[in-house]
Amino acid sequence: MQQDRSLETPGWGQELRATLGLAGPLAAANLLQMLTYAIDVIFIARLGDEQLAGSALAVSLFGLVLWALTGLTGAVAPLIAEELGARAPALRAVRRAVRMALWLAVIAGAAGMGLCLLLDPIMQVSGQQPGIRALANSYNVVIVFSMIPMLLAAVLRNFVSALGRPIFATAITGAGIFVNGLANYAFIFGELGAPRLGLPGAAVATIITALFTLAAYVAAIRLDRRLHRYHVFGRIWAPDWARFREIVVIGTPIALTITAEAGIFGAAAFLMGRFGAAELAGHTVALQLAALAFQVPFGVGQAAAIRVGYFYGARDPVGVKRAGWVALAIGTGFMSLTAGAMVLMPEWLLRLYVDPDAAKNAALVAFALQYLALAAIFQLADGVQAVAAGALRGLQDTRVPMWIAIFSYWVPGIGVSIGLGFFTPLEGTGVWIGLATGLFFAAMLLIWRWHRRDTLGLTRG
Repeated sequence: MQQDRSLETPGWGQELRATLGLAGPLAAANLLQMLTYAIDVIFIARLGDEQLAGSALAVSLFGLVLWALTGLTGAVAPLIAEELGARAPALRAVRRAVRMALWLAVIAGAAGMGLCLLLDPIMQVSGQQPGIRALANSYNVVIVFSMIPMLLAAVLRNFVSALGRPIFATAITGAGIFVNGLANYAFIFGELGAPRLGLPGAAVATIITALFTLAAYVAAIRLDRRLHRYHVFGRIWAPDWARFREIVVIGTPIALTITAEAGIFGAAAFLMGRFGAAELAGHTVALQLAALAFQVPFGVGQAAAIRVGYFYGARDPVGVKRAGWVALAIGTGFMSLTAGAMVLMPEWLLRLYVDPDAAKNAALVAFALQYLALAAIFQLADGVQAVAAGALRGLQDTRVPMWIAIFSYWVPGIGVSIGLGFFTPLEGTGVWIGLATGLFFAAMLLIWRWHRRDTLGLTRG
């Protein structure tokens, strides 16, 4: 899409191609990011079970804080899209939005680092073993320094994607995989002339990868003619507090929504642990497969926020309608395929993580197969709620969707999980039915809100 002319309302086919062109690279970047995390696990696992457990405890808090703050700063994407739709190329307005989002990344990142440093008291309260606590702390005090560059890179990713360059996100994330693997190899084991740091070396590798990713985005923006014309790093010291507040107002509900959703899955792990190690292991593997599939509708939701935001800024309700429904069709269609795969070939999918034929994995696999059947059911709801939330973000509607998420996940969702898991013979299956219930409530309520957007005064004509 050219940013230097008035936005025209595309037909359904044109919108489908435009959304796929934006969502494809974003979804690929999300999948590659998961591969980056998997590489960390592969290298750390070679150090031993205790080191892996320690890093998992640290990442559980670090990842939640990082994901939430990425949602906070990610509010810049619909704001950029709105400006482009209203008066492309909107050089000054876009530049100020990106600048203030970068400011917010630094400020929120510093606060996030402080939150992550509360890991030790959290581990003490939850009764973690002293040896594992020490390992987790040694990893945590290093990895927190990657938070600010990660958030800055996320802001720049939103900028290049909104300006029609999502392929940069895919390419940079892909390159980061190789940097991460090489840095893990060097600093964990003392290879390539680097010091042997053990578990903290994995955190050093994360910092190096974060700095590489940030530098790559800066270089891409400086070298690309369309992106460079915005001069987003010009007058970086000049504040625009009105724009800063706007990002915070839109982004805070997004961050809280992410926390609510991540929180219920974290709580589910603690509930599953009450039933036994095999149930928890099967739950973890099944949930990893569901999370892998979720990266695609998550990318479609990111694209929906941008596409809907364009037409919201252009005051084009027809364009808003088409962008939102096309994105929902894409997300639902993909999740229908993954749901079918989970029903028809679950053991093949499990081979991505474990050997289902090994005798030692028999109990894990049996539970994972049960949970995958339920994961297939909630795939559609998970895809719908992710894309619908993205479409509503394009309308800068985040506060009510936040309350929808909090209600759906923490009232019917966790309520059904506890009720069926602990007061019926279903146990782990009951917990998964509760997860599905929360997702279905969220999907239905968000779709209702999207469908009623004009009546609710969310669009502009």
